[in-house]
This record gives sequence, C-alpha cells and structure tokens, in this order.
Amino acid sequence: MKKKKYLIPAISFLLSFCCALYITMQVFPKNQNPFIASGTKETTGLPEKIQDGDIIFQTSESPQCEAVRIATNSKFSHCGIIYKINENLFVFEAVQPVKLTRLDDWIAHGRNQNYMVKRLKNAAKVLTPDTLQKMKDYSQQFMGKEYDAFFEWTDTRIYCSELIWKIYKNGANIQLSKLQQLKDFNLTDERVEKILKERYGNDIPLEEKVVSPSNLADSDLLVTVVDTY
Repeated sequence: MKKKKYLIPAISFLLSFCCALYITMQVFPKNQNPFIASGTKETTGLPEKIQDGDIIFQTSESPQCEAVRIATNSKFSHCGIIYKINENLFVFEAVQPVKLTRLDDWIAHGRNQNYMVKRLKNAAKVLTPDTLQKMKDYSQQFMGKEYDAFFEWTDTRIYCSELIWKIYKNGANIQLSKLQQLKDFNLTDERVEKILKERYGNDIPLEEKVVSPSNLADSDLLVTVVDTY
C-alpha cells in the first residue's frame, strides 16, 4: 500500500522533470554553447527584418529606468542585443541577473510594448558569422552576473548599455559611441537626484565612465530597421 502511495507522486515528478528537460534541450541542446546559433528560421510573429546582432531599445517601467530616461534626455531606458539561437530570437540583456530573454517576452515588458531596433550600417559586411560568434563567445562571461545599479565601468557587475558597448568593442572591434562621464548627464531633476542619493549618498562618482542607451541609439554607426513608437 505504501509503495502505491508514493509511486504516483514519483511518476508525476519524473514526467514533469522530463518535460522540463525536453524544453531546455530544444533551446540549448546538449554539448552546445547557448550562444551558438544555428538555423535560419525567424521567430514566428516577429518582424522578419530583425537579425542576429541587432540592438533593441525600449522604455521600461521602473523608477530607476525613469531616472535614466530623464538624465539622458531620451525616451529609451533599457536596451539589449539580439541573438539568433537555435532558430529563435533572444535578447541578451543586463537585468538581475544578466540573461537571455525570448524576444517576444522582452518586447512585452516595455511600456506599451513599443521598441526600436537598430543595426550596424555595414552589418552585412562586418557582422560575418565568425564575428557574430566571437561576440557570443565574449558574451558568455557575463551570463548570470549581477546587474550594476552603481554604473561602474568594471566587468564585476554590468548594466544594459555597458554590456552592448563591450560586446561590440571586444567581440567585433567596433566602438559604437564615445564614453561619457556621469557628470555629463542631467543630474538636477529631483527624480534623478533621488536615485543618486539612494545609490551613492553624498559621494557621487561624477567622473565615472558611462555609456547610456541614448548614446547607443544616437550612434552614427547604426541605422533604424524597426520603430514601433
């Protein structure tokens, strides 16, 4: 009788485990680097214009993102890099923690589900399969790292626009924009001041190197391919 009592839960657990394992292997097959792309099929229901290596921007709903938008005088507060992996489109993004998010889920998180996609002007020539794979290989070191709420220019923790800037610089040898200092942004708005006070107290690192989503969005090296705003 006891065997029967515990047999059903055990079978249920085993079936659930197998289903989860199957789904995981469809996205990240055994012995495959999660950043290795294969196949050419586009994600269903999303614009066919979107390609491997594109950069996507949105406005997120949070006090910090609102402060970023105000400080940089931009409608964008979050961004990520699009990777095609096993016939699916993902956004590699620096949130908590740094992770891959399915593109349709990423879009759903933005304000009014609006987004803009930008691409390197000479992407067809520069972003070869080998270069894209170098970018993905470089990206691996950041997977699972903590989000950098202090916007420090280190690799210990990392924020969204810093992640993209470093991937392009170190994976493709392309500097998408010049770096700025924290003091270059609009820090006088009370909403920005509040976030800065929470983060740094009275010791704000005004000379810290930074790159914002707006710096990337305004880059002369990029061209807009999708804009739903």
